[in-house]
Amino acid sequence: MPPSAPQHSAAPAAKPKVPHSEAPAPAAAQPDQTQYKVPDLPALPPAPPPPTAVIGVLSVPEVLQKSTAAQAVQAEIEKRQAALSKDAQVAREKIQSEQQAIVAERGKLSDAELEKKEQALQNEIAATQTKFQERNQAIQNSGQQALQQIEAMLAGIVKQEAQAHGMNLVLHREQAVLNVAAFDLTDETATELNKLLPSVKVPPSVVTPGMHVDQPGDQGNGSP
Repeated sequence: MPPSAPQHSAAPAAKPKVPHSEAPAPAAAQPDQTQYKVPDLPALPPAPPPPTAVIGVLSVPEVLQKSTAAQAVQAEIEKRQAALSKDAQVAREKIQSEQQAIVAERGKLSDAELEKKEQALQNEIAATQTKFQERNQAIQNSGQQALQQIEAMLAGIVKQEAQAHGMNLVLHREQAVLNVAAFDLTDETATELNKLLPSVKVPPSVVTPGMHVDQPGDQGNGSP
């Protein structure tokens, strides 16, 4: 992307020097010494103990990797981002051509004419960046909407599988230091997900007025 016009800022005013002997000593920071006593609260009425934990584990990333619906969503998002990158390359080349034309005319234009052309180019660069950032965000939003459908079905299947196995607590497998295969619901959950939701439709990637756009540094594609 062609570089933006340099921004000049005024240099900060120099601070008057204070002789070492007259400089005030910095005040020592005083740590907060406040101590709070644990309140002595009255006992609550007896409550029934929780049931004995019957635990299962599940790897959500692995389920999504095996999900045909999630794979199709990823492929569609990559396809849209590839088209966006192609358009962004065309926009970059157009801006570079315009910049080179201004450089070639530099000796033929007055300062006012040159400044006007350069400002118009900077405005075009800014507008182009915004347009592609919005399009990229719209693609990301479409992917998230499609994945939310998959995640909703996944949550229902996990509940169904847990009930079938008599489990009342299902943990992420990545959080378990040790588990045995009998605890693991990953494979059967992935199989059931593909059975009940083999595919989802990725909604159109539409830029809407006032749509939130992530910071440019977070954008994966689409910045000219």
